[in-house]
Amino acid sequence: MDVRLTAEQRQLAESAAELAADFGLHSVADLDDANRVAQLEKAVDSTGFRTLRSDGASGVEVAVVAEEFARGLVDVPFLGPVLVDELRRVLGREPGVAGGRPDSVDLTGCVAGVAESPPELSELSAEDAGRWQALALTVTCADLVGAARGAHALAVDYAKVREQYGAAIGSYQAVAHLLAESLALIEGSTSVLRHAAWAVDALPAAEAVEAARIAKIYCARAASTVCETSIQVHGGIGNTWECLAHVYLRRVLTATELWPAKLEELTIGLS
Repeated sequence: MDVRLTAEQRQLAESAAELAADFGLHSVADLDDANRVAQLEKAVDSTGFRTLRSDGASGVEVAVVAEEFARGLVDVPFLGPVLVDELRRVLGREPGVAGGRPDSVDLTGCVAGVAESPPELSELSAEDAGRWQALALTVTCADLVGAARGAHALAVDYAKVREQYGAAIGSYQAVAHLLAESLALIEGSTSVLRHAAWAVDALPAAEAVEAARIAKIYCARAASTVCETSIQVHGGIGNTWECLAHVYLRRVLTATELWPAKLEELTIGLS
């Protein structure tokens, strides 16, 4: 497989990033801005991002949008509607999916409308049900990677402007090394995510699920470390409500608990 994005996929990522930049969270205070949320909902709905699969998009393209939405802290439903759309596409009708997963940790609405085991899965063939599961795991991986990117960028920006002893803290090796290690984790996460997203459509369902589980385990661990590092780089302010770092961490914790993957579920050895 070629992990590089095509020109069209890069354009899709740019469109999602622009939407997130225009209407996503820029401060914790934005969480209570009903007008912003309404504008964001309208913008996301008008783009057709939630029906990418029924419009013929690949798993890679869905993951690209999910990643950018997490990076920009888009706080309206996306994962749930995308997975409902996938069920609709396979079933050839509107599914009666019920039951989300309310979670007080989730401040950004990323799991709104998500049903981890919709009853319609029992109507699908083993292959189709497995492919749906692979897509579900993959979009949560994309959410993890996007949140990690956002948390890392937040820490980098802070390290450039926060000064101690007359110099920006980013100029000190202790901080620079932490940020570099986080970037390495993000790059590794991107690689396993892209493989899992490609596998959704390119490999048999069982292999796609395996690839997605591997990605979920790696991305969850990496994203948690990156978010914790971001809080550490921020110092005391990183533990306050006003710092966005905790919103990224909450998003990571929420995505990790959706379709959690365990090492013992894998057929290959990982440590």
